[in-house]
Amino acid sequence: MMKFQSQTRILTILLGLAFITLLAFQIGVRIQPKVEPFDGQRAYADVLYQVSLGPRIPGSQAHSQTGDWIVSELEEIGWNVEVQETTYNGHPIRNIVAKRGATGKWIILGAHYDSRQEASQETNLEDQAKPVPGANDGASGVAVLLELARTLPEKQDQQVWLFFIDAEDQGHLPGWEWIEGSTAFAQSLEGQPNAVVIVDMIGDANLNIYKEKNSDVFLTNQIWQTAAGLGYDDVFIDEYKYQILDDHLPFIRRGIPAIDIIDFDYPYWHTLEDTADKVSPESLEITGRTLAQWIADF
Repeated sequence: MMKFQSQTRILTILLGLAFITLLAFQIGVRIQPKVEPFDGQRAYADVLYQVSLGPRIPGSQAHSQTGDWIVSELEEIGWNVEVQETTYNGHPIRNIVAKRGATGKWIILGAHYDSRQEASQETNLEDQAKPVPGANDGASGVAVLLELARTLPEKQDQQVWLFFIDAEDQGHLPGWEWIEGSTAFAQSLEGQPNAVVIVDMIGDANLNIYKEKNSDVFLTNQIWQTAAGLGYDDVFIDEYKYQILDDHLPFIRRGIPAIDIIDFDYPYWHTLEDTADKVSPESLEITGRTLAQWIADF
């Protein structure tokens, strides 16, 4: 009789523990924060705001305001924000990095926030001296990163950095080199990220993203496969086309896997026609949702 009572008591305890575990699991599922999907319209509003400030030429008021706005947005969302203020090639550099997570694979997503001070692809010499509005070339990448900052889960398995890059787009101008901000950052970076992904000119309403020849092959294939799985294989085209000097190169030179996601078939590149009407919320959303899914799977 005593043995039977003891067995009954043990069974009762085990059933109780099982019930408590199940209840805790159910509560845990309920209280997990809802992850918002990437919103192309909200990202497009960020493009409009940047363009409304004026050309974001390094050293200009609009450039400073854009950097301040990026920092404010990220802090309000809850990311840990660090600002790297340094010099490169005699120019002041203000890179902005938002960080989340401390363990797991380390991913850096980057986009430049400056715009070009001269419209060097214009045919008219007077127009060449005017600044580029930079809606697609600059503002679109920033908008994608900010919307990812809003929609990525607060808790995830990876360490994610969002890297807003200064002084990318002034090359071939007197005293300037290309990719000054990313070069300064990569030279000072401690540690070895698992992946660096640069997005540049990804808001084109007629979006066609080819594989870039300098980019890491394995990482490129991963992201293109992710895009295909989401039904975006007509946008992320499975062909190599261009070899581009962009913000991924300083990382590649350090032996870090890095790629450039860029639509270089953009007829308004470095012209006065790089305006917000050339950018579409749908294109921003395609790029953003592809990156969000790739991060989740990485």
